[in-house]
Amino acid sequence: MMLACVAALSAGPARADDQCFAPMADWKPREVVTGLAARNGWTVRRIKIDDGCYEIDATDAKGQRIEVTVHPSTLEIIQIKPKDGADHRHREEARHDDQ
Repeated sequence: MMLACVAALSAGPARADDQCFAPMADWKPREVVTGLAARNGWTVRRIKIDDGCYEIDATDAKGQRIEVTVHPSTLEIIQIKPKDGADHRHREEARHDDQ
C-alpha cells in the first residue's frame, strides 16, 4: 500500500519543492543569491523562500519584471517566468505597434 502511494505521488508533475529539497545547512546565503542575480543583470526587488526554493522577484536587463526560482544549495536556476505586469505591458505595446 505504501509503495502504491509513493508511486502515485511520483507520477505527477515535478513541483518546485521537489526540486529544491536540501538541508538548511547546505543553503547558500542570500548574499550569494544576490550576487547570482547581479551576474545575470537582474535588479533584485525581493528574495523570499517559497516551497523550499529561493524565489527572486527582480527586473531583468530589459526592464521586464521576472520571478526566478533558484535551488538553495546549488543555485541552479530552475525557472524564470515573467511577472503578470510584464506580460500585460508587452501586449499593450504590441497593440500600439499594429496600429
